[in-house]
Formats: sequence, structure tokens, C-alpha cells
Amino acid sequence: MAQVTFTELRNNLATHFDRIEADRVEMVVTRQNHDPMVIIPLSEWEGMKETLYLLSTPANARHLRESIADANAGKLTERDLIEP
Repeated sequence: MAQVTFTELRNNLATHFDRIEADRVEMVVTRQNHDPMVIIPLSEWEGMKETLYLLSTPANARHLRESIADANAGKLTERDLIEP
């Protein structure tokens, strides 16, 4: 995980943003006497929120784990889309 100081981020903001966007990774920004902050692409954040939502109930988390296990075991059923 990349880490920069606030001053370094401010001095090279576009370069750091381009790197975060291209690599799809987070960057930790540190400041004196403050908690570190994390910068991530919006799509990554939205994906994390969706994952947390899907795993937020034990029943749904169990269903997802079972579905993944079935898929990994080759127990798949191909279906046509209702609407293409």
C-alpha cells in the first residue's frame, strides 16, 4: 500500500491521482498530529460498500459462500437472460 505525506500529495496531486486510478489501489496520506487518511477510486469504494451489504446478514453470506463453493466445484447451470 502506497503511503505519502500530505505535503507530497499536495505537491504532486495529479500524478498521485493518476497512479491511484491506473493501479486501482489505495494510498495512505499522513499528516502530523492527525489520523492517516486513505484515498481510493470511487468504483473501488462502491464495490466495497456493495460487498459489505451483501455480507451483512448471516443467511445471505452463507448463501453466497455456498454458491461460490458450487461454482468452484463445477456445479453450474447456464441460463438465458430474460432480457438481453
